[in-house]
Amino acid sequence: MTIRVAVVDDQALMRDGFTMILEAQPDIDVVGGAENGRDGVELCRRTRPDIVLMDIRMPEMDGLEATAVLIADASLETKVLMLTTFDLDEYVYDAIRSGASGFLLKDTPAKELVDAVRIIANGEALLSPSVTKRLIEEFARQPTLAGPDAVLPDDLTERETEALQFLAQGMNNREIAAEMFIGEATAKTHVSRLLTKLGVRDRVQAVVLAYETGLVQPGSTTT
Repeated sequence: MTIRVAVVDDQALMRDGFTMILEAQPDIDVVGGAENGRDGVELCRRTRPDIVLMDIRMPEMDGLEATAVLIADASLETKVLMLTTFDLDEYVYDAIRSGASGFLLKDTPAKELVDAVRIIANGEALLSPSVTKRLIEEFARQPTLAGPDAVLPDDLTERETEALQFLAQGMNNREIAAEMFIGEATAKTHVSRLLTKLGVRDRVQAVVLAYETGLVQPGSTTT
């Protein structure tokens, strides 16, 4: 299966660089580029990519607004991989809450960028490993994040709740399986059912909900 990708960044050099890296892969096809969020939204509506690499800070319409528009469009299944120059960009948490499936630094090595595209295309989600826990915990500490509407479904099983706690610690399916003493396929099933019950698009959104509902506290670990 060919992964269709759009690149939205206001710097031509960055767009060209990302395009060159991705086009070199046999399973990835770059369908186009745009220099601002407004044009990026139109590009995605026209070409319907699987993934869009989205810069956060752009003129006319920034990446946050563009992401929110794309996620709100029920006719699209495009996933957003957010790119930024700063590992603790003040807008990153807002980007994740708006529906971005991943977050990477612009200086991420080429191989990690390619891997990220494939991971998200495979239905998973990610944050840059170097900032995942620090980022989530930093923003989760802000008291304004906990809202009255942030609740977990009543029908979550004990095992699904446990899986959510491990997800919030940044674990992948293999690591969750090891912690729960189950097979990796079973762990994947738990996570899949969990996302459906939570009504979220992917693992990143599940992590955010885990913090917002207080199931997981910043700096906590599950034993």
